Amino acid sequence: MSLVSKKKQILVIDGQGGGMGRQLTAALKEACPQAEITAVGTNALATSAMLKAGADNAATGENAVIVGCRKADLIVGPVGIVIADALFGEVTPAMAMAVGQSNAVRILVPVNHCDNLIAGLDDMPMSRLVERAVQLAIAQLEA
Repeated sequence: MSLVSKKKQILVIDGQGGGMGRQLTAALKEACPQAEITAVGTNALATSAMLKAGADNAATGENAVIVGCRKADLIVGPVGIVIADALFGEVTPAMAMAVGQSNAVRILVPVNHCDNLIAGLDDMPMSRLVERAVQLAIAQLEA
């Protein structure tokens, strides 16, 4: 009897216009082709951007975040996904709780937006932050 190895599940969560999620999805898809990437947007525009970037699956809204967090091995997104009312109110308390309570490893991209400031954060371009997040994801998938 042989055991079939399950694909690692990466959940990318983003909101607003989905720009960061789009960049993360495209970079993760290229760097981790063996993983299944599910994109969940807090709104349809964000979901659409991540789907166009190559996500294997996509969904929108609070329940999609909650369900996705239960199934994910790795969650990637802006730090606001763990802060209720972040992203101009798009992250509901239930979403933030689902991300925070998930058994998945979380890779949170540090961005100073929406009245959430991260002390010690160097002013880095988004491309560099995405690159670093992908490096961390690869390390987690190889562990």
